[in-house]
Amino acid sequence: MQGENLSVLRELPSESVALIYIDPPFNTGRRQVRPRLKTIRDVAGDRTGFGGERYRTEKSSDSLAGYVDSFHDYIGFLRPRMEQARRILAPTGSLFLHVDPREVHYCKVMLDEIFGRDCFQNEIIWAYDYGARATKRWPAKHDNILWYTRDPERYTFDLNATDRIPYMAPSLVGPAKAARGKTPTDVWWHTIVSPTGKEKTGYATQKPLGILERIVRVHSRPGDLVLDFFAGSGTTGVAAARNGRNFLLVDENPEAIAVMEKRLGITADRRTT
Repeated sequence: MQGENLSVLRELPSESVALIYIDPPFNTGRRQVRPRLKTIRDVAGDRTGFGGERYRTEKSSDSLAGYVDSFHDYIGFLRPRMEQARRILAPTGSLFLHVDPREVHYCKVMLDEIFGRDCFQNEIIWAYDYGARATKRWPAKHDNILWYTRDPERYTFDLNATDRIPYMAPSLVGPAKAARGKTPTDVWWHTIVSPTGKEKTGYATQKPLGILERIVRVHSRPGDLVLDFFAGSGTTGVAAARNGRNFLLVDENPEAIAVMEKRLGITADRRTT
């Protein structure tokens, strides 16, 4: 579905979605010390924000701020979408928010406020080893995925449905266990999408199918509805379709819609809201 995701979310029925996975923009804009600005929605404003909304800026009386100002803009963008996500989650549903290490701490505080700290289940570390190496600090080679549930005690979690991974020291567990492999922990070692592999769609922020299939298999059941409202290249939909789940993908970028249509072999609903 092509559309502005907050508008789409507001139209979805409450408690209608079993699983939500989202990989929103990571807020990688320039950071510098400057007077803190207060933004007010105004069609004649001097700034363009997320979704093309126009804002005017006013200097705040607060002290100088750099990173904090950027943080407020990002969380202000995400919060109403996370509030709608909680509303539409089924009673046994889960939300997975995929962010990077610079923003994850602030996102967790926000989600604790919306869902409740007791509904936080895991912070999953997706670790990979690919790309350039920093020379002035440890190279950043992981993303963070926050898992929250609608209910702190009652939620879908079928560990038997997961893929299994090799033991790091197979000689210590014996041949039978080594051959069977083990269930993953909260650190997921998985390569990125290969720039030359068959899985690559050309979409810049594409995430590996293996990561999404693990989430879909364990945290939903066949026939459930899976939602991704920052759908990008459509990996969530592919993972859902391959495992007998229904899916709803939302993105306002026409290029993303075109990639998803081709990848899924369907004609997407191009409703614009």
